Amino acid sequence: MKALAAALALTTCLASLPAYAEFKLDSRYTDADGDLIADVPSDASQQIDPDTLVFAYTPVEDPAVYAEVWAGFLEHLEKATGKDVQFFPVQSNAAQIEAMRAGRLHIAGFNTGGNPLAVACAGFRPFAMMASKDDRYGYEMEIITYPGSGIEKVEDIKGKKLAFTSETSNSGYKAPSAILASEFKMEAGKDFEPVFSGKHDNSILGVANKDYLAASVANSVKQRMLAREVVKEDQLKVLYKSQTFPTTGYGVVYNLKPELQKQIQDAFFSFDWNGSKLLAEFGTSEPPQEKFLPITFKENWSVIRQIDAATGVSYDCK
Repeated sequence: MKALAAALALTTCLASLPAYAEFKLDSRYTDADGDLIADVPSDASQQIDPDTLVFAYTPVEDPAVYAEVWAGFLEHLEKATGKDVQFFPVQSNAAQIEAMRAGRLHIAGFNTGGNPLAVACAGFRPFAMMASKDDRYGYEMEIITYPGSGIEKVEDIKGKKLAFTSETSNSGYKAPSAILASEFKMEAGKDFEPVFSGKHDNSILGVANKDYLAASVANSVKQRMLAREVVKEDQLKVLYKSQTFPTTGYGVVYNLKPELQKQIQDAFFSFDWNGSKLLAEFGTSEPPQEKFLPITFKENWSVIRQIDAATGVSYDCK
């Protein structure tokens, strides 16, 4: 009931904002079946079958940490496809999208807010996200501060600075912008000063170390940082918690050969999480992330596209 109430509240918030153009793919892609993702080219000469597959995880934290976390899965992917697989440590959401658009990235996990941009501009075809064994998934956007900051409620941020991560992030920018404007009548640049940290871990560490007075973050990242003892619970205070959003979406670039795309999908769903470094890292979230769950962009990212529309996100792919 709480989740339903939160969802209805956000829908009401978004409905009060002006509408913008509907989601659409860049002109280089087609969508004949109406599933909102790029079709695989029907002309076999336009399909690719690279000797080395390149994988990138969303840059929410230090890429060096996640190269080791993903190593076991990438070995599994190599066995499933018969190809070498290389981990690509990207430093920003924009760089990750550009790498796929330019043909340098074949398999990726794009963050929640970056997924629609990757689908529209880079031909990304998401098919999975992490979930618990009983199919629970997602995270919440939180606005946090530190104890003793003098900030007791969201309205206290007026006239002060609020740290976002990047403009492509759902919980680090787009969702809080929509919620602050509609629910709290607070606009960036008018009622508070926005600053950008670049990543969720930067924002969380910034608040914990009192460099930022308040920040908007994904609580899944916060939970993993708490589990690794990078920050401590008593360094942070939650001012606001949103409804549940879908988490990182995993998929492939549209023009991989269909049989290779299927091999990659099968590898995700056949991976044994037991004793893996993925489980050690992502199993600390709530809900715990313990497997890959099939998803569709059209259904699972509907609320994110609604946020994009309400906040005027452009899908012009320049």
